[in-house]
Amino acid sequence: AVAPLGQVSELAEQLEERLFHLYGFHNELIRERLRALAEVMERLEAARAELRRVCCTVEAAYRDLCL
Repeated sequence: AVAPLGQVSELAEQLEERLFHLYGFHNELIRERLRALAEVMERLEAARAELRRVCCTVEAAYRDLCL
């Protein structure tokens, strides 16, 4: 049995609406994860800078002890 055109059109609209909501949900999820990733990258950069400072301090102390 073939569904009437109106029924097909209504189903297509419902599908489109669901896809739109799904897209919106996933889009927001991706945005949140990108924000979290940016925060992690900032913390990593700060940790790297701190480690660099510690290494320089240790290097200077080592030089002072050796000389």
